Amino acid sequence: MSREALQALAERAAQAAAAAGFAAEGRTPVPSPCIGVCRMDAAGHHCEGCFRTLDEIRDWSAAPPARQRAIWAVLLQRAGLAPQAPAGSQG
Repeated sequence: MSREALQALAERAAQAAAAAGFAAEGRTPVPSPCIGVCRMDAAGHHCEGCFRTLDEIRDWSAAPPARQRAIWAVLLQRAGLAPQAPAGSQG
């Protein structure tokens, strides 16, 4: 994974969050995580740019907002960008 792609994805996530794109009941559409670096990793598991799997990429445009937010959450974990739960918290 390139440092530039990871930084671009982090910036895209921050922009989406600032625009209320991740709000559970928000009216703002959930933005695509695509950053234009469209190639699969060596194992063929996920895109090196947006960290989505082929299934997630395929399903994105027809997915309801709740599913799109769930895809964002999973891809941020895959990329190592998901916020960590505080120590001792239950989830």
